[in-house]
Amino acid sequence: MEIRVLRYFIAVANERSISKAAESLHLTQPTLSRQLKELEERLETTLFIRGNREIILTESGHYLLQKAKEILALVDRTEQNLSKSSEDIHGEIAIGCGETEGMRIIAKTFHRLQTKHPNITFHLYSGNGDDVSERLEKGLLDFGVFIDPTDKNQYDFIKLPYQDRWGILMRRDSPLAQKDVIHPSDIVDQPLLVSRQSIVDNQLSGWLGRSINQNPIVATYNLIFNAAIMVEEGLGYALCLDQLIDTSSNQTLQFVPFAPPLKANLNLAWKKNQALSPASQAFLQELRHDLTNLL
Repeated sequence: MEIRVLRYFIAVANERSISKAAESLHLTQPTLSRQLKELEERLETTLFIRGNREIILTESGHYLLQKAKEILALVDRTEQNLSKSSEDIHGEIAIGCGETEGMRIIAKTFHRLQTKHPNITFHLYSGNGDDVSERLEKGLLDFGVFIDPTDKNQYDFIKLPYQDRWGILMRRDSPLAQKDVIHPSDIVDQPLLVSRQSIVDNQLSGWLGRSINQNPIVATYNLIFNAAIMVEEGLGYALCLDQLIDTSSNQTLQFVPFAPPLKANLNLAWKKNQALSPASQAFLQELRHDLTNLL
């Protein structure tokens, strides 16, 4: 498949009209129709259902649209990273991370790096560990921030000097709100909202001394913000990391840490044997310098 044809396909999928897509691409309609037909023949599948008013993607078309966007994002970022002058470092750095205060370390390094090299652009992707890992594997991210345990066979990594603290986000009028710490026995049979990422299940099950699934799970969440709204509405207790929701200014919610303490170490990781762009290499160099100064 040619990159050019994938761009044509995305334009048609977005416009839902060959004529409108042809106009935006500055092509004639017969030319664009022929390119799409040849793409379907090459892939031996039907990508569109052509209706009277608009075209609709088939299941195969939806699949190709997702992959085409990923391919073009990778191509565009690669071209950007390679088109640098001899005087300065240009390029893009894509990093994925869940919600954590530890991201401040990365942000400070980004700021100093961009001060030195203003033509570097940063792209941030927010998601849980499973989401970030998947995008890192596909080459859509250069780096990911993960909590321990990080797969040391799959990734190279730098340990960040920050620990997240686990606990429970709850309403201030809940029965557990008067406690200074939460023990495993306190949440037996309590309705819980838990993160969907698999590594969290393992950590929390270890702290509880039993499978997390033995508790009534009323909801799972990807990122904590919307889960906090559900907690406010009385749905249950959210097992989460500290400082992600500002409870100091919230009249409804409060955070209570676990006892014994459960803390999560953070690592910045990238794929082993991956060829890093000049911008990514500069970022790692700056981060190592910053971490050395912190120690």
